[in-house]
Amino acid sequence: MTFADPQPQLQSSHDIAESWRKVVARRRMYTGLGFLILFIGFVGSVRFADESNAGHFFDRLPHLFDFLSWLVPKDWGDVWRALFDIASPNDKGGQEFNFDQGRVYIWGDFYIPEYFELMIITFNVALVSTIIGFIFAVPLSFMAARNLTPSNPLRIAVKRFMEFLRAFPEIVIAGLFSAILSIGPIAAIIAISLHCIGALGKLFYEVIENVDMRSDEGMRSVGASWMERVRFAALPQVLPNFMSYALLRLEINIRASTIIGAVGGGGIGEELKLSISRGFGAKTLALVLLLFVTIFAVDQFSAWLRRRLVGENAFLLKH
Repeated sequence: MTFADPQPQLQSSHDIAESWRKVVARRRMYTGLGFLILFIGFVGSVRFADESNAGHFFDRLPHLFDFLSWLVPKDWGDVWRALFDIASPNDKGGQEFNFDQGRVYIWGDFYIPEYFELMIITFNVALVSTIIGFIFAVPLSFMAARNLTPSNPLRIAVKRFMEFLRAFPEIVIAGLFSAILSIGPIAAIIAISLHCIGALGKLFYEVIENVDMRSDEGMRSVGASWMERVRFAALPQVLPNFMSYALLRLEINIRASTIIGAVGGGGIGEELKLSISRGFGAKTLALVLLLFVTIFAVDQFSAWLRRRLVGENAFLLKH
């Protein structure tokens, strides 16, 4: 009986360690080279922008945070007065402190603060757009799924259609419909809805393509139609994920409706743009605060509802 010489094994381990060090060194070199290329490209882009910019980027760079000087109000109480439409002691007849003139009276002396009404409009635009996008994205996603639609021409046509809908930013579509329908929430709803159909449709059909097909095979074996297979085999599996994506899209649409409002889509975005352009610090901070609180509330509600739909166990780490 002979024993193998351990020296070749030690040599082999040494070779493996040496090869690993070379691989790590090579990756670090490639990473450093990549960062160097990105830095050179960034510097070149900024220099090109500086030469093309009439305002001279580098010359104005030290003044980047000068806007804080007017954004910070002299009286922080004006932020709350602007938020709840309370008369300001600093009001001298101008538009900067005319907080109480924007009240929306509902009954007698009961009123809704102006910014709350604008936030409701913005939220309604996002909510209606999300509902419309969800209604149209669900059937389109089933027609685009490879495992449920055997027709290649139909599947490809539906996918290309949804790609076309999400190819253009909402603000571009809103500008087009604003020229046709005039400015207002209707153009914003159409723009966000079209983009939402394309975005949700892609997310939905990717979920559908990963479902368990055993239930679908059972439905097919008893002669079920395509609609019945979708309704009773696929939809119950994907509906919780559909609702989760729809709630996430609602949060995105609130931000989108705010941006579109700045270009004439109505809601809080238009007032925020005017406040910033006129240098009204208290009004700007009040609008930003209200927008932040609204998005935070929607995010918390969406997280709670997703847990109820998907199940608490889906959010726990499994060992």
